[in-house]
Amino acid sequence: MEFMGICLVTSNVSALTEFYTKILCVEAQGNDVHTELKTDGGNIAIFSVEGMESMAPNSMCGAGYGGFTISFKVKDVDKEYERLKALGVEFVMHPTTHPWGARSFWFRDLDGNIVNFVSIVNMN
Repeated sequence: MEFMGICLVTSNVSALTEFYTKILCVEAQGNDVHTELKTDGGNIAIFSVEGMESMAPNSMCGAGYGGFTISFKVKDVDKEYERLKALGVEFVMHPTTHPWGARSFWFRDLDGNIVNFVSIVNMN
């Protein structure tokens, strides 16, 4: 089994696409219904609520927003934190070194999902 990626379903594909292209420094391909961003670990698709409903009626009934965390491994957490601070993202947790050997910070995307930027640190 191979993980291929994740699809974020949103009411504003354009805005969420712009957000993720800025924070990940990647290009997007698609339109206002569906876009795709390619990353090293898997792809991120951004799809409209209307598009989901047209493929599977009532599939979004009861679906919520902000119910998961998406993580990205970065080289330098503190450098990325400063870069994103300049973009005005909403931080949930400032850079923190965890006892299990990771340093990370959390912020929210436009739909309220938590995005985790993390680096592995030497605990010696």
